[in-house]
Amino acid sequence: MIEPLGNSATTVPITMKPGSADPLVDVPFSSSGTVNRSNDAPLADRLHLVIDRALARNRIVGTAILVARDGGIVFARAAGFADRENGQPVRADTIFRLASMTKPIVSAATLALAEQGKIHLDDPVTRWLPDFRPALSNGHRPTITVRHLLTHTAGLNYGFKESPDGPYHRVQVSDGLEQPGLAIDENLRRLASVPLLYPPGNIWHYSLAIDVLGEVVARASHASLPKMIAQLVTGPLAMKDTTFSVSDATRLATAYADAEPQPVRMNDPHVVRNEDEVITFSPSRVFDPNSHPSGGVGMIGTAQDYLIFLEALRTRNNSILQPESIELMTKNAIGALPAPSLDPGWRFGLGFAVLEDPKPTASPRNPGSWRWGGVYGNSFWVDPAACLSVVALTNTAVAGMTGDFRDSVVRAVYGI
Repeated sequence: MIEPLGNSATTVPITMKPGSADPLVDVPFSSSGTVNRSNDAPLADRLHLVIDRALARNRIVGTAILVARDGGIVFARAAGFADRENGQPVRADTIFRLASMTKPIVSAATLALAEQGKIHLDDPVTRWLPDFRPALSNGHRPTITVRHLLTHTAGLNYGFKESPDGPYHRVQVSDGLEQPGLAIDENLRRLASVPLLYPPGNIWHYSLAIDVLGEVVARASHASLPKMIAQLVTGPLAMKDTTFSVSDATRLATAYADAEPQPVRMNDPHVVRNEDEVITFSPSRVFDPNSHPSGGVGMIGTAQDYLIFLEALRTRNNSILQPESIELMTKNAIGALPAPSLDPGWRFGLGFAVLEDPKPTASPRNPGSWRWGGVYGNSFWVDPAACLSVVALTNTAVAGMTGDFRDSVVRAVYGI
């Protein structure tokens, strides 16, 4: 539940009843953009400054940020606009497009099925998708396993990571962000027609692997991916607003794109350049019931819901996964494989990046921290050594996900 609770100096607990699906969560957001509860005034002051500057400088349009330490909320703020043109502010229950923050949830569902014996990580994907047999450039069709998908070592790619005349564009493979109405079977057919970048298991390369994995989850369960995510993850954790479709459009934040002098309301479709990447968005996709539920980028949700999920993993005290499965998620799962697009010092677990060595990037996070983001403008990280979980959602692509805003939030939390 979300209630304004006054200016008490105590923290708000985020705990799970042992063996229960009922979260004891009380997030002290204020729709006016103030913090109702905090036991760390300096941290609050630093984060307020970061948020105020980003809004004043038109770097982001709206944001919802939650910081939890030792299982309690120490900062919560909703600020800026969910819909700038209509003057609608971001509120505690504003729903954001999660984009790639979908991936950890689908990864957790996969491990839940593994615990039930319905999926084995080294099973070939063709056990459930017999026609998904992409070949290498030499014509050989190697075995792709569930583990390859979970770790982005399957040899797949994203269309936005290749040139405009690349093979994914030529056959119109969807990245899950655009092409409303496209069915998953058709997208998998297109994807399987394109040569793999490299033999599975050889290189870490960010890709559409979790879209493929989402369909494996559905086929292994004989149910739709949204139904299985609700059954395995969001339902048990009472993440009531984290779904693949919109039930209350009035609460969904409008999508904006980076521009000067201020972010612009996205068209449909809308192209955004992020360094050497060209990303196509279709914000209307989430309203189209014929659009396939993208396991990689398709979910929407609130900051409160996502914090519940992160804390469930951090504490190991939850009703969705055994501690052993969470250990698999949160440690290096790719060994020393080449991973040129991961930041130095970071490796990849099963769903997100894992920090092994903070020194190369002077990260204030402790070794063993894990993080990820979403290209609609979101990020999170968990620092287990500091008992810290942080969710920072925005409706601004891509400035909310990477660069100065994200890095300033990190520095403010650690006080550097």
